Amino acid sequence: MKIRKAVIPAAGLGTRVLPASKAMPKEMLPIVDKPAIQYIVEEAVASGIEDILIITSRGKTTVEDHFDRNPELEAKLLAAGKQDVYEQMVRISNLCNIQYIRQKETKGLGHAVLCAKTFVGDEPFAVLYGDDVIIGERPACGQLCDAYLKYGLGVVGIKEVPLEMIHKYCSLDVKHIDKNIFKVFDMVEKPTPEQVISPYAILGRCVLPPSIFKILEDTPPGAGGEIQLTDAMRQLASMETMTGVVFEGTRYDMGNKLGILQAIVEVGLCHPEIGADFKEYLRGITDKLN
Repeated sequence: MKIRKAVIPAAGLGTRVLPASKAMPKEMLPIVDKPAIQYIVEEAVASGIEDILIITSRGKTTVEDHFDRNPELEAKLLAAGKQDVYEQMVRISNLCNIQYIRQKETKGLGHAVLCAKTFVGDEPFAVLYGDDVIIGERPACGQLCDAYLKYGLGVVGIKEVPLEMIHKYCSLDVKHIDKNIFKVFDMVEKPTPEQVISPYAILGRCVLPPSIFKILEDTPPGAGGEIQLTDAMRQLASMETMTGVVFEGTRYDMGNKLGILQAIVEVGLCHPEIGADFKEYLRGITDKLN
């Protein structure tokens, strides 16, 4: 069954990047000239997703405004003869069918996904974490969708994480199947050193069957007193196993100050308008530091 729907949880407070996120949603922080969430939406669309639900919260109406039409701006661009820029702006609003719902209480990622139950219905669906921008030749979400269609099981996007960092993520019990594909049997959210199973962690993407909602409804608060999506997926994995895909592409943590800088620098170096000048600028900075 083709994966047609995606959920983007974007309701977090962005406390790790304050004060930048005090009045601006962290999902709207720019990577050169596009907000982070646009990269995520474009990845979903490139993966064949047709309908997207963005989970927002109070104070995040700029996310909705970004994907809406702006007649005044569009008229000024046309009047100034900026046809190319005008077409770019219109394209943003026509990427796909985007809907919004508010997570009225910050009860965790699992609770945010549960808010999408009515939107999803009885279909498998993709989840693209709002903090994670993944850039590569093949959309990461599409790689997971392909694995779901092949194996018929829930899929998580995984990478190896340095053991000294694994406590910030989750640790997976995995078995290699083929190339970049693993079986996932168990997982521990934010493990203590004694709980670490392997260096593999879920990073930013998953494709889930609709049965996850029943599990989420019965999932008690976990790490941080929140309803953790990892806890629900752990039960799903114990019931029928899951598939892990070591996805192609570079992940940038946009809820982290260093991750934001890394995204800006690396994307900036490849940018068709400013890449060459930016590279020359960085070369000059490096010479000064040396």
